Parts: sequence; structure tokens; C-alpha cells
Amino acid sequence: MMEAPISTLRSHIVAAAWLAHLLSGPIIADEQATTPLRPIQPTTTDTTDRFDPSISRRLSLTERERLYDKVVRDARQLEMQGAQLRRLSVLLRPAVVHIDARKSNGRVSRDDEQEAGSGVITNLADEVVVITNRHVIHGADLDNITIRLDDGREIQPSRVWTDADTDIGVMLINESHLPTARLAEGDGVQIGDTVLAIGSPFGLAHSVTLGIVSAKGRRDLELGEGGIRFQNFIQTDAAINPGNSGGPLVNLRGEVVGLNTCIASNSGGFEGIGFAIPISMVMFVARQLVETGTVSRAYLGVALDKTFTLATAHKLGMTRPVGARVTGITPGSPAEEIGLLPNDVILEFAGNPIEDDDHLVSMVSMTPTNQKVRVRVFRNGQPLSLEVTVASREAFEVPQ
Repeated sequence: MMEAPISTLRSHIVAAAWLAHLLSGPIIADEQATTPLRPIQPTTTDTTDRFDPSISRRLSLTERERLYDKVVRDARQLEMQGAQLRRLSVLLRPAVVHIDARKSNGRVSRDDEQEAGSGVITNLADEVVVITNRHVIHGADLDNITIRLDDGREIQPSRVWTDADTDIGVMLINESHLPTARLAEGDGVQIGDTVLAIGSPFGLAHSVTLGIVSAKGRRDLELGEGGIRFQNFIQTDAAINPGNSGGPLVNLRGEVVGLNTCIASNSGGFEGIGFAIPISMVMFVARQLVETGTVSRAYLGVALDKTFTLATAHKLGMTRPVGARVTGITPGSPAEEIGLLPNDVILEFAGNPIEDDDHLVSMVSMTPTNQKVRVRVFRNGQPLSLEVTVASREAFEVPQ
């Protein structure tokens, strides 16, 4: 490689420095003469020219008017349902009462227990009565039971009847021209049906809640001391709370289908599971209480298997454990008279398919005494039809 002379290199460096100085601009003689800096002013533009990125998602005035019209049309259908609920409330609220019961515990009055609940006014055996739960009024004297009507009046019952086995209570009232509720005939209510619960939760009289029938035939529930012997509850998710006991469960036709009685709860308040006594059971008991003062129930005379398992069903020749398996027969009972035997499985009673032992007990308890009933039985791998005349339970059981 050849090297350049030192003198030539220096001249090139000087020339390059002079050129860079010329390109940098004119030489400023006085630093105080520098031009002051000013912010750049935006160009003035009309707001209508600005871009809005969300404009494509907005409705025009015409589109908004069309949507409003559609909302109004669709709302009319929903409002028709809402109007029906309002009509039901107007019809049923006057027939629902708030009940206060003071129960003496044998000590001074300030220690008396105060119970609050609900009830429904209806006509029964040519009398005007209030139907409620036994636990609302049990233990209270007539003078200590106050019935508050929807119009604010307070009255007292002239007579009270109760049935511990079903937790049903009936109060006779000497008032005329009171609005009464219609009662449904039979147990036509089905799972999924819309229902209203009316009562006094936490003392808030004549409250109305809405729900559906969640299930039917809830039996063998553990309900405090003594429990309820004969059970066949309707389950609902209509809100039921303390104070609702004894109030009506109503269908969309304004008919009482059940008597609100209890809830399943870990907190003591409503958690979506409430229970009502079916109106057929209510009327079976209430009518007898008013007419005779007591409740007479039918008796078949069988002991039943409460743990009817799949293995036992297979041994009997059944595919699954359905019906009520007989384990014993009461001597002299209707069951003995028609020849029922241990290991017979009762499949039907009075034309009703039997689900389990509790179902059979409930069905027999709702049958009038001395009535002929057809029973369908599974025995030795074959179905068998029998006819039995049920007896009175009081003839075989010691009153509790």
C-alpha cells in the first residue's frame, strides 16, 4: 500500500473543516439577536370535518325511532303478563291475613312467645274460616290470636281446630262479606307452573313473590321437633320466609294450590327452596276439622321397607325398586283380610302409581275410611289386582 505525504493530508483536513463551517450557516456576531421560539399553531378546521371512529356503530335518528317502535310492540306482550300478575294481586291480597299469636309459656307475660304468620280466608262447610299452619297458632288462647285484615281491621277467631300430623290449622271467624279465595280442585299443579306466594315475611304483611313449582311429592322431611307425620309437599322457588307460614301458594288462575309451610335453609332465611302443603291435603283435613272437629284417616295395616334397594328389587324379579315393599302385616287389618304377604310390592293404590313407602303412607292417609280401594301388587314375578276396604286408623293406633 502506498502512503500519502503529510503536507497533503493536512491541507485536506483544513479544507474539510472550512467546508463544514460554511454548511452550518452564517456566523452569528451577537448571541442576543437570536430569534425567539414560538409554538406551532394548529390549522383551524371546522368540527364537522373531524373523523369519528365510532360513527359506524351509532344509530341514526331514523333507526332509533324504528327501534323504539319495536320495543313498544314487544313490551305489550310482556305487559300483558305483568297485568295478569297485578290482577292476581288485587284479587288475592284482600283474602290473605296477617296473624299474631301470643303463646304463654307459664311464666310472666314478658316472657311469652310471639308468633307471626299468615292465613287465607275461604268458605268451608258453610262457614267463613281462615286456614293457616298449626305451628302459627298452636299454644295460643283465642284471646291472644289477632287476625289483621287487608283493610287494617283486627279481629279474633271464635274457634280453632288443628291437626298435628299435617301442621294444618283452621280458625272460625264471625265476620260476613269478607273476600274469600278460590281453592283449586285436586292436585293439577305441575312442575314448572308459575305460582305466587302471598304472606307476611318478617312481618311485612301482604307481600307477593313470584316463582315456579320446582318439584312435587317431597316427603320424609325433617321439620323440627315432632315433625309432620303425613307429608306430600310442593317445592317452590317463590320466596318464602319466616312469617309466610300459612299463606297461600296461588296459580295463574287465582286458585290456591298450596299452603306455604316451611323452607330448607342454612341461614334461617330464604335460599330458593320452600315447601307448601298441597290443597287436596289441606281440604281433606280442614273440612273434617270444621265438620266433626277431628280428622279420620284410612288404615291398610302393612309395615313397609324404608330401604328398598336395587339388590332387593332384583331378587324379587324387578328391574328397579319402585313401589312400596311389604315387610309385615298387622293382624286383623284390611291388609290381612285381602291376603297381602311380606315381599309383596304395592305398585298402585286407588289408581295412583306408588313411588315409595312414604308415598303409599300419604295416599292411604288421604283416603276416607271404609272406602273400597283397588290395589295393584307385584308378587312372585307377576302383577296382581286386589280390592280392599280400608279401615279407620283410630281403630288400630293409639292416639298420640
